[in-house]
Amino acid sequence: MVGGAISAIIPQSIEETWRLSTMIVEAGLAPQALVGREPAEDAGDAIWNRWGKKGTSAVAIVIMSGAELGLPPMVALRSFTVIGGKPALYGDGLINVVRKSGRAKSVELGYLRDATKEALLNLGLSKDVVAQMNTVDERTIGWCKAVRADTGEMKVEAYSVADAKQAGLWDERPTRRGTTWIDGKKVWGEVPNDSSWFRHPKRMKQWRAGGFCLRELFGDVLGGVRDEFEAREIAGDLIEHDDEPAPKARLIPPSPPKPPSPDALSGIDTIPDNGFDKDMAGEHDGAEAAEEEQEQAADYGEGKAFNYGKFFEDFQIALAGAKSAVAVEEVWTEFDVGARFENDDSSRQLADRIKARRLAAFNPPSAG
Repeated sequence: MVGGAISAIIPQSIEETWRLSTMIVEAGLAPQALVGREPAEDAGDAIWNRWGKKGTSAVAIVIMSGAELGLPPMVALRSFTVIGGKPALYGDGLINVVRKSGRAKSVELGYLRDATKEALLNLGLSKDVVAQMNTVDERTIGWCKAVRADTGEMKVEAYSVADAKQAGLWDERPTRRGTTWIDGKKVWGEVPNDSSWFRHPKRMKQWRAGGFCLRELFGDVLGGVRDEFEAREIAGDLIEHDDEPAPKARLIPPSPPKPPSPDALSGIDTIPDNGFDKDMAGEHDGAEAAEEEQEQAADYGEGKAFNYGKFFEDFQIALAGAKSAVAVEEVWTEFDVGARFENDDSSRQLADRIKARRLAAFNPPSAG
């Protein structure tokens, strides 16, 4: 038979939400930002079960968060991301929520390059704001204008190149320092700049203006949910303009097969706020020679004696380049520490402490 209404499946209880979330995770439809990278194929059942439960829980939370904003489950998954452990909406997701609420008479976004002050005034910006927009960077803007249907209130926000530069977001580099694969090895080098602020500067300025405008005018609709870009700023996930990776920290390991125990590293509790000891040599006699022999094996010595020295050295270098707590978690996932040291408590404890020291750099005790 033809016909029939098309509608979304909306869970009516926590059990139904969990069941739907499980289906989404098992089907591989959950965004990686929610569930993280899958464990290795040969990871134990415990690791796979833990990953599945965490992923299913994250998807369920997003579905419930979307329901509070009037979004069906699958739309919520496409609209939400998780930054710093908190749900945030993509730019188009923010506009979707506002328009679906029925409280927006109109929402407009646009872009002006080196606009005249007359054009800025006609857009609806106040005279005081326009009077201070004297440079080309200040007059090159993305803008958002919105009007409420219920109260008639209007809000206009502009986000300029000058604003982006002051916030540390602007990026004009065609390449950046990053990791790339050369001869089967992951090394630092120049890679194409994949920053959205480099590839889509016009759209990014519009999204920022939209986020500020809609969150202020429709705070009752959004319920405190931030847009993706503001959430990244709060989490400290900003563009960094350093062209060189962080200084290489050396960790001298003992001879295989056993890595150093956390208690053996006396300096680990007095690491400065960059998260790493500058020199941990001298703790293990004859370790340098062992390291040189180990590094002849490919990668970390898969299929041979595991090269603990190279693994922990690369792990520390990667963490040193992480500029936020979110980036630290990405490094942790990339190195697959949980699966790699599932049956090696000493190595896992050492990795945990190195990670904790790096995270402490973003949350110093004085920060409250």
